[in-house]
Amino acid sequence: MPEDALVPYHFHCPYCDSALEFLIDASQGSHTTWEDCHQCCAPIQLQVEVSPMTDELTVTTGRDDDVL
Repeated sequence: MPEDALVPYHFHCPYCDSALEFLIDASQGSHTTWEDCHQCCAPIQLQVEVSPMTDELTVTTGRDDDVL
């Protein structure tokens, strides 16, 4: 996997509001994944959209039970 495929994404936990950073693997294309908060251990849903035309990355985050 190329190093530039890992994109740092900064956001706040939807449960405890802690500042977080996750590395998003843009080489996977559009996908949905779950990561645990480093502070409160709650599962966070990340919906990753990669534009096929521009390779622009859009990430939507939510609680595990949110419908994204």
